[in-house]
Amino acid sequence: MSQAILEKVEQTAMKENPPQFEIGDTVDVHLRILEGNKERIQVFTGVVIAISGSGSKEMFTVRRIVAGEGVERKFPIHSPRIEKVDVKRSSVVRRAKLYFLRERVGKAVRLKERRRT
Repeated sequence: MSQAILEKVEQTAMKENPPQFEIGDTVDVHLRILEGNKERIQVFTGVVIAISGSGSKEMFTVRRIVAGEGVERKFPIHSPRIEKVDVKRSSVVRRAKLYFLRERVGKAVRLKERRRT
């Protein structure tokens, strides 16, 4: 009984058509940032290294290199703060999680691009 109620509440919070991307894709995440009473869009560009959770609790982790330092950020897929997610390029991957990229530096971080047909 209580599980059915929880699922109904979660359905209202979920987006009708969530962004479509996969592990290894380079994406631009457009976020709404509130600064005082002003609102602006900030773009976070990086590689999707993990997707976890399900339903309204589904999250994805994006990693990028800033000034030689790796920066990771987790985003909820169904968050109203996410304006859109643009896929810039897709890569060939053979794993569900790309945590091995954390130890790599320089050109070793690059992934082989997947050709679209």
